[in-house]
Amino acid sequence: MTPTPLANDFRAKKDLRTTQNYFPLEVLRCESCGHLQLANVVDPETLFEDYIYVSGTSPSFVAHFETYARSASDAADLNAGDLVVDIGSNDGTLLKAFKALGARIKGVDPARNIAKSANLAGVPTICDFFTEEIAEKIRTEEGHAKIITANNVCAHIDDLSGFFKTVKQLLAIDGIFVFEVSYLLDVLNKTLFDTIYHEHLDYHAVTPLIPCLKRQGMTLFHVERVTSHGGSIRVYAALENKNRQPTAQLKDIIKIEGDARLFTKETYSEFSNTIEVAGQKLRGTLLALRRAGRKLAGYGAPAKATTLMHQFRLNRDDLAYIIDDSIWKQGLFSPGFNIPIVPPSHLSDEPVDDLLILAWNFATPIIKNNRAFLERGGRFIIPLPELRVVTSDDQE
Repeated sequence: MTPTPLANDFRAKKDLRTTQNYFPLEVLRCESCGHLQLANVVDPETLFEDYIYVSGTSPSFVAHFETYARSASDAADLNAGDLVVDIGSNDGTLLKAFKALGARIKGVDPARNIAKSANLAGVPTICDFFTEEIAEKIRTEEGHAKIITANNVCAHIDDLSGFFKTVKQLLAIDGIFVFEVSYLLDVLNKTLFDTIYHEHLDYHAVTPLIPCLKRQGMTLFHVERVTSHGGSIRVYAALENKNRQPTAQLKDIIKIEGDARLFTKETYSEFSNTIEVAGQKLRGTLLALRRAGRKLAGYGAPAKATTLMHQFRLNRDDLAYIIDDSIWKQGLFSPGFNIPIVPPSHLSDEPVDDLLILAWNFATPIIKNNRAFLERGGRFIIPLPELRVVTSDDQE
């Protein structure tokens, strides 16, 4: 993969003259268990202390977390007053859903700005990384947790075994640990290479997770495939002494991973070739549009856009600006290429002919909310999983 700046290293205008560091983006595969992990680890404090991604800005994610909370509550037989701890709780969107179900809630998140905002919004949040000391603090003050969640956190952990060990210390005897993370099989099958960036140290499949959890005294007993981030898994684990049996869904997924040759070297050589072809197609399409005199901008500035833009060499020659709905990003400039991030209203101030949806996993709601752009003759370009051009004649 092409070296990139940190995926969320958006710059203020006053900082554009300062040098922006680039880091290698290399993925290694364990020949023993098949787990994938980045070769280069960036200091977590650099990545997360001033984080600007928040879950609550996306209505689809709010609905997703409500479903997530109900599913976990049913699996744990959650009762009113039981404690739910969310690791990497962000703005508290998932915890709010558990609170609505009657749970006591506690969040843990190292991002100072977002943790402060969550506390002000009534979501009690410890601003720190989840360590043994923090787990002990929660256990002493609140008791053991009936449910511990970690939404997209297990992609960010360098020492997974140590993390699982700390989770176990806080988990109630009859509790469950539920975490959601992007699924490696979907990354390969859907060419979701742009989910590879420095915050994501780990690329998870189910098969390697089973022995990893078992070594820490936990049993992976159930897994669900969900659609978030282009394809994710929701993993359920409990203490080994709860004697939970593996579900049929878990057994099915283990077989699917084997049949897909997910842990062979050849699979990743094929993946590299697929990325190269996808880049050629997108660059060819954008070049043809520019030669036809059409002006382009981007829509959505997620972390994955940094990988996609650098891998496919998309810069200010290609995109005049990038629209993003998050007020945390508006007014800043994209990592590396310094493309301005603007609110949706900017589309009226500086019209373009085509919008490249960089937040392609939200293409459907983005297009639905911007039908007026299509009706004026604009077009949306969806780069992944398959390159598509959407016009007013198409229905999303």
